Amino acid sequence: MTDATSPTPSEAFALLLAGNQRFVAGTPQHPNQDAARRAETAPGQRPFAVLFGCSDSRLAAEIIFDRGLGDLFVVRTAGHVAGAEVLGSIEYGVSVLDSPLVVVLGHDSCGAVAATRAALTDGLGSTTGYVRDVIERVTPSVLAARAAGLSGDDEIIDEHIRHTVALLLDRSRALADQVTAGRTAVVGMSYQLADGSARLVTARGLPAEMAASGPGGVTPHL
Repeated sequence: MTDATSPTPSEAFALLLAGNQRFVAGTPQHPNQDAARRAETAPGQRPFAVLFGCSDSRLAAEIIFDRGLGDLFVVRTAGHVAGAEVLGSIEYGVSVLDSPLVVVLGHDSCGAVAATRAALTDGLGSTTGYVRDVIERVTPSVLAARAAGLSGDDEIIDEHIRHTVALLLDRSRALADQVTAGRTAVVGMSYQLADGSARLVTARGLPAEMAASGPGGVTPHL
């Protein structure tokens, strides 16, 4: 959004859900992808959401949420692992660009989670380079899932999404303050590769009734 009026966190979440529903139904509108939008956003940007997702090539944010230029401020890493650069980018989107929504987007069949589970079983000896760093950052989520008695792939991935949301709010005082003040919400979602739907896993800063009626009919951990 380039005007002075930003949507509320709830309105931003609704925009995101509506776009994903169009994508799933095969009726995308491809909004804000024309020359007029390009000219409109050239002087500045006011994205309505910060999208922090996995780098998986099948998670192209503007496509799966049917959005266009200037709508989403996208940050992506393998396994949506968060370091200082990621935290700084998210804080920029929230504090400087005034985005009212932060989305942590994981997905089923996540390679980073699968590699971490294998490493915990077989050891890290065969893992080299910076891939090992990604695995080490996903490890606390997998261990927490095991401690909670979770063993299914989707359960462990959901735990990693919840862990990432908690980590962002714990490490970024700026983001936590925005959520406390009601200016920003942080949600965790899991994308399903086969049908294209994005399911709500956890939400901080959304009205309880909106979060509880998230997509997929699943009541998230609030």
